[in-house]
Order: sequence, then C-alpha cells, then structure tokens
Amino acid sequence: MTLSSGYALELKNVHKNFGRTEIIRGVNLSVHPGERVALIGPNGAGKSTLFNLISGRFGPSDGEIMMNGQRIDGKKPYEINRLGLARSFQITNIFSKLSVFENLRCAVLWSLGYKYSFWRFLADLDDANDRTDALMEMIRLDKRRDVLAMNLTYAEQRALEIGITIAGGAKVILLDEPTAGMSKSETSRFIHLIREVTQGRTLLTVEHDMGVVFGLADRIAVVVYGEVIAFDTPEAIRANPLVQEAYLGSQVTAETH
Repeated sequence: MTLSSGYALELKNVHKNFGRTEIIRGVNLSVHPGERVALIGPNGAGKSTLFNLISGRFGPSDGEIMMNGQRIDGKKPYEINRLGLARSFQITNIFSKLSVFENLRCAVLWSLGYKYSFWRFLADLDDANDRTDALMEMIRLDKRRDVLAMNLTYAEQRALEIGITIAGGAKVILLDEPTAGMSKSETSRFIHLIREVTQGRTLLTVEHDMGVVFGLADRIAVVVYGEVIAFDTPEAIRANPLVQEAYLGSQVTAETH
C-alpha cells in the first residue's frame, strides 16, 4: 500500500515520447491539496500532453504520476475519475439538446450510482434532483433551468461544463483553457465562478490569458519544450528573468499591472 505523500497531485520525472519525438522531458511537479495551479507556456510546450497524462488519456513513457499518494499512471481515465479527478476540455462538451437541469442531472445520476437504471422514475430521485438544483445555483444557472444547452451563451455553456465536471464531487479538477473565447467582462465573472466552485478542491488549469493566470493561481508552473522551468508564486514568476526570457517577456508588465 502506497503511503500518502501529502500532495494532491505529484509528477515524478515524467517523460512522454511519441515515436522518437520526446514531448515531455522529465517533469517534476507537486501540487498541495486545495491549491490552484496554472500551467502556462508557449504553444507546443507540452501543457495539453501533461493534462492527458494526468487524466489517463496517455500513459507516460517513464516516471510516476500520483494522486493523493496513490499511483495513477497506467490507469484508465474512468478509473482515475472514480478516484476523484475530473477534467474539462478546450472544446465545450455538453448535451446540446438537453436542458441545463438535464445535463447536470445526467452527471449527478452517474455519480450517485444510478448509472443506467432506466426503470427508475427520475422525478422520484430526490437526492439526485436536490444535488442538481444545488449545482445549478452554484454555477448561477438556476434561472436558466429549462433552457436547452444549445441556446445558452458561450460563457453559460462553459459554466455548465464546469458544473458537469464537479457534479461527481471530484477533489482534483483539471480545466483546459476555461476562459478561451470569452469577452473581458465574461472572463472576469468566470474567474470568480471558478474560485467559488473549486473552493476546497485542487485545481490545475491550462490558461493563456495572463490576467486569468495571475488573478486565479496560487502558484504557476511554466512549461517550455516539455520541461517545467519555473514553479512558484505569481509574484515570483512575474519577476523571474528566466521566465521572461523564455516565455512571458513584456506580457507580465503589460497584462498584470
């Protein structure tokens, strides 16, 4: 039995090769429970590959990935999900022809173990319906309860997806560019929403908007050419000359002051 390391997520010398091409080159990363960490870096740096490794879509070529002290590399995505990790994707992934309530209830039903029990009357499942109502209020879509997902605004669809992501009660949340495509006002509101819904949970997010990164993250990991070149507080990252040279440059001053 593996003893807990005290970390919610821990990557130990993780490598990933695709054929002869090395994408991830010995990444070490330790995330504390309840911490919000942003992965930043130029396009092609390996951020999405790291997400795929952590969530089980890919297996590492070498190294170990731990969640709450338990090794998860080599497990299937659904097995990792059952251990308490949930992930959203860059592309909104919802049931467009179901209502807000129905989308959330689908996720809640599975998390409560109802799965494909079609013989049950959904209206009678008070625990599922109550949890769905609470989720709708949490993501501020309670007034959009019966609206089809396809008729929501883009920001509302992203909020719905986050609701689906946390419906199972996962303690480790991976969000892939959650504010992509949003206006500045939508982004500002969405940062507050992410903070609220991830309270008490561990968050790892890939994000290109530096305003979001510095407004949301407790620590920032900078990924360049498959390596983490810095992992520190926003203030330290902003002042790190190596990070500025490799990636951020004048963006830090322009977008965070």
